[in-house]
Amino acid sequence: MPLALLALAIGAFGIGTTEFVIMGLLPEIAGDYGVSIPTAGLLVTGYAIGVVIGAPLMTVLGTRISRKTMLMLLMGLFTVGNLVSATAPGFGLMLAGRIVASLAHGAFFGIGSVVAAELVAPQKKAGAIATMFTGLTVANIVGVPLGTLIGQAVGWRTTFAAVAVLGVVGLLGIAKLVPAMPRAEGAHLRRELTAFRNPQVLLAMAMTVLGFGGVFAAITYIAPMMTHVAGYSDGAVTWLLVLFGTGMFLGNLLGGRFADRKLMPMLYATLGGLAVVLGLFTLTAHDKTAAAVTITLVGALGFATVPPLQKRVLDQAHGAPTLASAVNIGAFNLGNALAAWLGGTVISAGLGYTAPNWVGALLAAAALVLAFWSAALERRTPAAVPAPVAVPVPSHT
Repeated sequence: MPLALLALAIGAFGIGTTEFVIMGLLPEIAGDYGVSIPTAGLLVTGYAIGVVIGAPLMTVLGTRISRKTMLMLLMGLFTVGNLVSATAPGFGLMLAGRIVASLAHGAFFGIGSVVAAELVAPQKKAGAIATMFTGLTVANIVGVPLGTLIGQAVGWRTTFAAVAVLGVVGLLGIAKLVPAMPRAEGAHLRRELTAFRNPQVLLAMAMTVLGFGGVFAAITYIAPMMTHVAGYSDGAVTWLLVLFGTGMFLGNLLGGRFADRKLMPMLYATLGGLAVVLGLFTLTAHDKTAAAVTITLVGALGFATVPPLQKRVLDQAHGAPTLASAVNIGAFNLGNALAAWLGGTVISAGLGYTAPNWVGALLAAAALVLAFWSAALERRTPAAVPAPVAVPVPSHT
């Protein structure tokens, strides 16, 4: 394995950690800034919106300079954002830091995938890309729980400072280990935009927004839900996030395995199962054991939707997939932002900390309806398209 892949994996680890660690630290951050839990949830929403904007924008800008240079700039931007978050004296500046860090998210994974594939022989490209994304998966098993533990024991600012250090390590690793690569060809924006004329591309992105949004409706408020409803201690949230990360890892493997074989049936099963499990979470959240099992299932079913959803977009935008793929990474985070806001809204309305689970169940059910609609539309208007190419996809973007 080229050592350059390790540098990319470290960057992915840092990005995955900063994206998800916020869930376990919402109570501490809200308390320090004197804001409500739903208001603190805007830190999730703001990050997600930043990814939505940054993924296509940075991807297009990245075609104008060398890929190595762009990756270094993205890690620098990521580091600055986390330093701002770690030192912000007020909630507004903390939110600004989150948004700055998020702008690097989508483009790093998009450009990093190309670089990883070019570092190895043609028959090993898929493995190289998967190796880079291992950093993101491991972040949810190790980085997020550890960051939550540090934040609760020492202070949440220390967690974000540590993530900033990871950003520096990733930047230095890219500078030292990633070889110089030619500047990417200029983006043919008009051609790429033609993919959005295909209603199947738009339906797939809508499924992405709603389906993955269902996961975030519940997980954004997992800390107050588990401490106030299930009766767990603050420290136990760390281990609950380990269970969620383990579910993510297993679900991603499952989704990736079946996305090439039975894509639409896989979507029906995972979206339907996710809707049911999130609905049941309203009840199981009152029991410690049942809640722990449900959290694992939410992670597994939620992330099992990611490979088929991303691949569906790539298949349908086969003639011009670059921008569509980047925008779909943003679509995952648009769903995160929508779900976090809706979850905070129902909590603010006095419906309790389990109410976001119903929001998530409805979002997943809506995505399932769109999946059936998309398949029906495809049957009515068949089109001859090239056989899709198996493309490894991240556990989250």
